[in-house]
Amino acid sequence: MRREQYKTLALAVRDVGAGGRVSVQLRPRLGNVEAKTLIDFRSVFSTMLRDNRWTERLGHHGVGIALLTFGILALELALIRWVSGQIRVFAYFNNLVMIGAFLGMGLGVALGKQLSGLTHFTLPVLALLSLLLGFAEPLQLTGLSFPDPTVHLWGGEDTESTTLLGFLGHTAIFLGIFAAIVGVFVCAGAGVGTLFSRLAVLRAYSWDLAGSLLGILAFTALTFTGATPPFWFALACAPFAWLSRRLLSWASWIIIVALSAYSVGDAVFSPYNRIDLVTEPDAIQLSVNRDFHQFMHDLRDAKLADGAAAPEDLARRRFIRSTYDLPFAINETRGRALVVGAGTGNDVQAALRAGFDEVVSVDIDREIIDLGMRMHPEHPYDDPRAKPVVNDARAFFGQYSGPPFSAVVYGLLDSHAMFGTMSSLRLDNYVYTQEGIRAAYAHVAPRGHLSLSFSVFAGPWLLARLYWTIEEATGQKPIVLCHGMQYGCAFVVAPDPSVLRLDKIRVPPLLVTTPREQVRTTSDDWPFLYVRPDVIPWGYIVVLIGVLAMAACATPLAFGRREFWRAFDPVLFFMGAAFLLIETRGITSMSLLFGSTWLVNAAIFAGILIMVLLANIVVERFTPASAWPFCVCLALSVCMLWLIEPSALSALPLWQRGVVGGLLNGLPIGAAGVVVSMALRQATSPTAALGSNLLGSVLGGCMEYLSMALGLRSLVLLAAALYLMALLAAFRRSPAGSMSGVASRA
Repeated sequence: MRREQYKTLALAVRDVGAGGRVSVQLRPRLGNVEAKTLIDFRSVFSTMLRDNRWTERLGHHGVGIALLTFGILALELALIRWVSGQIRVFAYFNNLVMIGAFLGMGLGVALGKQLSGLTHFTLPVLALLSLLLGFAEPLQLTGLSFPDPTVHLWGGEDTESTTLLGFLGHTAIFLGIFAAIVGVFVCAGAGVGTLFSRLAVLRAYSWDLAGSLLGILAFTALTFTGATPPFWFALACAPFAWLSRRLLSWASWIIIVALSAYSVGDAVFSPYNRIDLVTEPDAIQLSVNRDFHQFMHDLRDAKLADGAAAPEDLARRRFIRSTYDLPFAINETRGRALVVGAGTGNDVQAALRAGFDEVVSVDIDREIIDLGMRMHPEHPYDDPRAKPVVNDARAFFGQYSGPPFSAVVYGLLDSHAMFGTMSSLRLDNYVYTQEGIRAAYAHVAPRGHLSLSFSVFAGPWLLARLYWTIEEATGQKPIVLCHGMQYGCAFVVAPDPSVLRLDKIRVPPLLVTTPREQVRTTSDDWPFLYVRPDVIPWGYIVVLIGVLAMAACATPLAFGRREFWRAFDPVLFFMGAAFLLIETRGITSMSLLFGSTWLVNAAIFAGILIMVLLANIVVERFTPASAWPFCVCLALSVCMLWLIEPSALSALPLWQRGVVGGLLNGLPIGAAGVVVSMALRQATSPTAALGSNLLGSVLGGCMEYLSMALGLRSLVLLAAALYLMALLAAFRRSPAGSMSGVASRA
């Protein structure tokens, strides 16, 4: 054999270790041709799957759990952001990536006790997924559409594949990407399963929660610095590379970081979006998450009178300028203007042209405002009258207490990103509810007006929904002016309609004939502006059935077919499902009160983990005698969530809103955290119990989609039903002691 072949064999023997088997077959050939060496890689692979020597390098098993959960949380957040930037439709389905992470972790934790070596495959599997994501554009995955037209995704929904074969093809690709994400977290979660049973269960759970909390804080810090994908994955992959310490893991780490860096190109990243810029002759095009978002237009007088330009170019420039001027020209009252969804500044410049004394401009994305400051041809933000504010529009309406505005103008305020990782809401959903529009209208001066511009590209149903939602919010039937730019219409209302000068506008008003009773308007309970009416969501149903089927088939395999019902913990399964629904409801409620900015969401996630960690420490240190007081507290707090609408707290001062809202949403999380910790402590198999709890979160994540039909308050009822099922499962397991038995055996 050659020297290189000896080295290969030696490496294989070293990796196998004691008890393994390496099969070598020497096949001599005539002449000077050397014998070939064939290694039984199946045996090597099998031995690697059972390799737990990496645990011996840990000084403390708790530290190992914390390192793994730190990496898992950072990896989950990194994948959510990278996938949505590479495959545009996933920007609208971040919660599916989260569901995949929970499913993978649950299966991995269950497998970890027998296959502890799966940890070594975390980065190699992620590297394979990174090949798909890094080359998403040449592989034509960037424009992948979702196989369902039920929800308007700005062209990301599939409205063309009407054949069954086309529908199944799109669904298969979507579920294939989901399965690859699950595979990454199966490997990542296996290490937690390996270590979890080596410590006292609540001590292990505390290390688990502490690592998750640090992962969120570290990723939040990276987000604050404006870091790009290679930095996300350098951070998220570090714990797995350090724990594995195999050449394959180190090489995979380098490949992942390199591919994520390659995917960046010339893009910039904000906490919400991947932003790409393309310079065109008359404007700069800005895209977010691979979707067109806006232009930075040069509409100066000199451009509109350019003698060298073609007549059609001049006509187009005049049309665009008149469209931006429309919301400010319809009323001759001047003073202060408020622009929400200000973006790079086109609407701000229009307000300045109209002669307003001050223009307050609000946008949630600081990076987009900064791009407007640096690159907009007319430099609207350089004008001292322009006052940019980085905030969520709905939060600004609730927090602003200054003088009213002569014009409150919604730019083409639309989102191409999700509200958070656990919800099917989008960033702008709460802006377009009755309560949101009513909050904006409250800041209109007596002789002022409100103008809401929106693209009705999706169809007449969207125009009718906006029309009647505005009418419900303001008590005025809006004047609808469909100017046609980006399929846009302006909906205009005024406390004193006589101030509106329709003679100044080139666009005739549109008569809306759809009856009110045929339109489902948006509210804070049902804020789903983009859901089409009277359409059965077959794509969503098939995808979610596919997710649940994947979980149903894989779970018995992970726990072992014979041991499934003995190892699987139905109490913690239902508790996990209910907890995720309560957590989702709490996050949306708190973000409604304080804004859906990335910093608010990060604080809420961190607060939830701190609450659960404190609950676990209470159980570990003080060993409550019975779970019943906490079950009663959980039941009462869930009832309070049902009875008290988040919008009812909006009238309170900010600090009172924080105290009452924090208690309202924190009590069920804290009480459920105590009950879960007590159930974990009495579990006969803590690893299986943790895996069951994580898999329950998959069910909860899928059930969250029911809110699109039933409303957000329905999540509270669904959670209550799941908590009841957990209680019944506890009775069935221990009829005599029920929940008291849970505590006594702890």
